[in-house]
Amino acid sequence: MLYSYRLLLALLLAASAFTSPVWAQQPALPAGPPAGTGSITGVVLDSLNRQPVPYATVVLLPPAPNEKAITGIAADDNGRFTFTKLVSGPARLRISYVGYGTQTRAVTITAGATDAGTFRLPTAGTALAEAVIIGTKPVVEVRPDRIVYNAEQDVSNAGGTAADVLRKAPLLAVDGDDKVTLRGSSNFRVLVNGKPSPTFANNLADALKSLPADQIKSVEIITTPPAKYDGEGTAGIINIVLKKGVDRGLNGRVGLGGGNRGLNSNASLNFKKGKVGLSVSGGTGRWYGPQESARDRTDFFVRRPDGSPAQLTQTGSGRFGGRWGYGNLTVDYDPAEYHSFSLSAGLNPYSGSGQQVLRNRYNAGNPVLDQLFVRDTENLFSGFNGEVTGTYTRTFKQARREWSILGQAADNSGTFGYDVNQFDGTIARPVEQASYRERSRGRTPGTEFTLQTDFVQPLSEKQTLEMGLKSIWRRTGSVAEVDTFLAGQQAGLARSRQRSTNFDYRQNVQAAYATYSFTPFKKLNMSLGARAERTNLTANLFTPVRQPEFGQTYTSLLPNGNAQYAFSEMTSLRLAYSRRITRPFIDYLNPFVDRSDTLNLRTGNPELNPELTDSYELSYNTLVKTATLSVSASVRRTDNAIEAVRRPAADVALPDDSRRPGPGVIVETFQNVAANTNYQLNFYGSVKPNKNWDLSGGSNVEYIVRRSPALGITRRGVTAGLNVNTSYKLPKDFTASAFAFASLPSIDLQGRGGANLYYNLGLKKTFLDKKADFVVNVTAPFNNYWDYRSRLETPSFEDRTVNRNFQRSFRLSFSYRFGQAQQGKQRKSISNDDVKGGGGNKQGGQ
Repeated sequence: MLYSYRLLLALLLAASAFTSPVWAQQPALPAGPPAGTGSITGVVLDSLNRQPVPYATVVLLPPAPNEKAITGIAADDNGRFTFTKLVSGPARLRISYVGYGTQTRAVTITAGATDAGTFRLPTAGTALAEAVIIGTKPVVEVRPDRIVYNAEQDVSNAGGTAADVLRKAPLLAVDGDDKVTLRGSSNFRVLVNGKPSPTFANNLADALKSLPADQIKSVEIITTPPAKYDGEGTAGIINIVLKKGVDRGLNGRVGLGGGNRGLNSNASLNFKKGKVGLSVSGGTGRWYGPQESARDRTDFFVRRPDGSPAQLTQTGSGRFGGRWGYGNLTVDYDPAEYHSFSLSAGLNPYSGSGQQVLRNRYNAGNPVLDQLFVRDTENLFSGFNGEVTGTYTRTFKQARREWSILGQAADNSGTFGYDVNQFDGTIARPVEQASYRERSRGRTPGTEFTLQTDFVQPLSEKQTLEMGLKSIWRRTGSVAEVDTFLAGQQAGLARSRQRSTNFDYRQNVQAAYATYSFTPFKKLNMSLGARAERTNLTANLFTPVRQPEFGQTYTSLLPNGNAQYAFSEMTSLRLAYSRRITRPFIDYLNPFVDRSDTLNLRTGNPELNPELTDSYELSYNTLVKTATLSVSASVRRTDNAIEAVRRPAADVALPDDSRRPGPGVIVETFQNVAANTNYQLNFYGSVKPNKNWDLSGGSNVEYIVRRSPALGITRRGVTAGLNVNTSYKLPKDFTASAFAFASLPSIDLQGRGGANLYYNLGLKKTFLDKKADFVVNVTAPFNNYWDYRSRLETPSFEDRTVNRNFQRSFRLSFSYRFGQAQQGKQRKSISNDDVKGGGGNKQGGQ
């Protein structure tokens, strides 16, 4: 921690040196209101859910009819604002924000402090004169630093999972394997309510299946995060905001859903009385479905007698399925003004399996190398994730001043494994007739402890300094055993000691940050910040002999800044820069060699180094009546990039090298082998053609350059994506919705990924005095499946694969709400968004 304090001190001294000239020049800035002793405070909330509206524009005006602004500021993250040094007298406050209506209120400034109260902004299209009419929140909001997808307003999400929600969020894409990308990149961090979730950090695909869509309030996409966020996630941050508790009284919700791809049930209960608030939620469910795949590989490194390359053909079919559960408990206690405590606990058990019959034919024109066999494989996985988080928040009489301290303990352990039965020929038979059998079982223990403190100090009405310290202690690893059986040589399964692995990995991160926000003149808001992170890691590997210990310590300085210029209350231009870091975690490091497919092996790389990414973004946001438009251009450059690399087994040193693969075997692992540059242009907009119709959509066009001198590869290409979301309110409390997403193939280092197409239709009926909903959803009604086709091209081989995703599905869901739904105050949370991991692959066994 001493090191972190020194880093913080250095950052503060740098900030002071930089900002002193700015403060000295304040008298030369455009004149504000005449100096006085009065002040006005207030808070801006959403009229529908009573949540804060961050960065709302607040303008102080003279009495009507004079429309010349006296001064103006932007609300903070919690929707609060403060004007100081005001002259006594009558005035008006005008509040506005993109996607909302404008509200104006007469106020009287006194010689002391004046509380203007709460301003509840109506959504766009629901304001009439100065009155506020409660309406429907827009499905998509464009804020200065993020795009918000309000999932609770999209009826087609009912009864689904978090994966269904992310498919519809702007800038995101989810393929048939539930692999998520943000603007074409899988290098991002996922937060839940602004804090880490062990489940999401370790296995994103399965975590998305285990979180009901009905529990999700919104999804925030932050492409250039400020310094207060951990430096991880080079493409940005995805923050999943769950529905929260109430300000007073009791409310709750129960839901049921099911269809031909899964079923779930969930419930929540929220209560607050006096100084104590309680929120409880939980649920359980299952997922299931068919799977099919095919591979056609040409091996130039293995030649037939006639000189032609060897050929591998694989076809697979089977089913997958699993179950999940989750539970969350939060207790809030406000003992006195300016003091609040919060304690939350969560757990998420899950388990699943995938069964596949894979038919293999390898034709090398050589009886020794030719193979014809069937592999019946069952992959197994399970996990139990739990966390406890405690928070103390201290606010002050001075508006915007705040101090918080947070602590978290988490366990994120899991198991993995597979059972393989191999049969000569083309037909799977009883296990007793197997020519070869293999059984693997393993576990991935994991613990994480975090301490964090943050402080916000207003320096003046237009200047704020934010700073903080954070430490994370992580320990994870992988312990795996393998048993094998070869017909005619063994009586049964026997332990293969040479293939057993025991991998222990420890990572400690200390960080300090500071951010200075200021308003040089009326229409320009700026923020400058930096984050320093010190990483210490150690790794030990036993295979079965202990390998030399690997250790590394490095310090990373991650600067960032942004400037936003407001042409008017409805139109702004924003320029942002950030540097972010990617530290590899267990998915990329685990040295266990997965041999469930003997011709295509997979393993991690314990010696990976971190990668750094510099991002530059220019965005233009505007609101014209009920239409919003956001256009952004960005450049993202990553050196020392971590890439999945596939090579012939003869060119790869495997941890269990005692069993060298034969000819015709390809190994996939990870290496720091590339420098990538992404040039992107994004368009996103929403419009309300009439009071019942919402329409939103956008496109992402990207030019990608990938260079790898180590592999002798330079690849360039264009990819693009498009999504459209619409809903229409029909008579008698019916609502219809539709969503569609399509994308071109991605540009990968060694080839191209698959194109994507996904669409969904929904119909909702609200009844029982608007307390109950019944929803019917249909996905891909006009095509049963979508083939994700990818292609790898190297000097040694060409590999073409097809993964068939059976998309056609239906889902029925019912939900019932009771009590009074009013949102409570926001709480601070931990955001351990600093490791590269997750995805759909289990450690070692999948």
